[in-house]
Amino acid sequence: MTVHLHDPALPDARMHLVAPGSPAIGRIVSSESCIRGKSASFVRHISIDVSGTPLEGQCLAGQSFGVCVPGTDSKGRPHKVRLYSLASPSYGEDGNGRVISTTCKRSIEERTDEDNPARGDGHVLILGACSNWLSDLSVGAEVPVSGPNGKRFLLPVDPAAHDYLFVATGTGIAPFRGMLHELLVGPPAGTPARDRWTPCLSRIQLVMGAPYRTDLLYDPWLNELARRHPNFSYHPVISREPLPAPGHGPHVHHFIDARIGALRPMLDSPRCLIYACGLAGMQLGIFRTLATAGLGSGYLGVHDEIAAVDPADWTEEQIKRRVRPTHRCMLEVY
Repeated sequence: MTVHLHDPALPDARMHLVAPGSPAIGRIVSSESCIRGKSASFVRHISIDVSGTPLEGQCLAGQSFGVCVPGTDSKGRPHKVRLYSLASPSYGEDGNGRVISTTCKRSIEERTDEDNPARGDGHVLILGACSNWLSDLSVGAEVPVSGPNGKRFLLPVDPAAHDYLFVATGTGIAPFRGMLHELLVGPPAGTPARDRWTPCLSRIQLVMGAPYRTDLLYDPWLNELARRHPNFSYHPVISREPLPAPGHGPHVHHFIDARIGALRPMLDSPRCLIYACGLAGMQLGIFRTLATAGLGSGYLGVHDEIAAVDPADWTEEQIKRRVRPTHRCMLEVY
């Protein structure tokens, strides 16, 4: 990929210090619900002490780490490692890099059990092996961990040199919690990291998508952060609640499209970076919105095959195959 003048300089991220086959042992420090009120989803903010392991002080906001579930699956094979986005800043929850955290959603659904055709009536409750095991753990319990993973979805070396549009859906908020902590809150008082930290005064916009208001994660904290920092704006976008007029609410790309005029000065600046994290497919609407508004050149690489096509007419397949993010558009979808 071509590197351009305004591409961000990213830190050197250390990766794969601990292999899944030989995991390090962390311990649960806390496990708390992070949804807003009562919800059909169950999401927990889980903090893990990794002091004394190779992960201590080596996990950057925007990276992920692995959780190695003990035991075997229904076919007798060891469970595969599951990757979880770090929700902690690079200095850790404790300011010393010893405590990392993640945003864990319990996976609970009714479907056919592909590993056991005998349970094929379509009404079997399937519990995610890792998400439920991790969410069930109490303070002090051991967690086999690996990683860290990822080197691109990171804050730049000089955060003050850029403005930011963060776009999240669901647990895709996890890396932005760590990044916002790093940009605006800072390490705990009395830690060495605090002496080196300065708040970021750049423009920061967070667009957070959720199906219902009760599914918003870290919502009270984000509202308080926006109240205390005039350079930070928090925009919850609710998609499934009915509107006064017929229909339901917008998705994150609809919100960006509807407010493109207000966002244009920031997006049009070479300082601006876009980070999007959440369910695969969320990027398609964002890419189309940017290109339709004439703002795609800094963030998107468009294949010659569709360069002459009006972006409003791009098909989803064309966007998937012929549009790529640049170094100024960080993407983490799953």
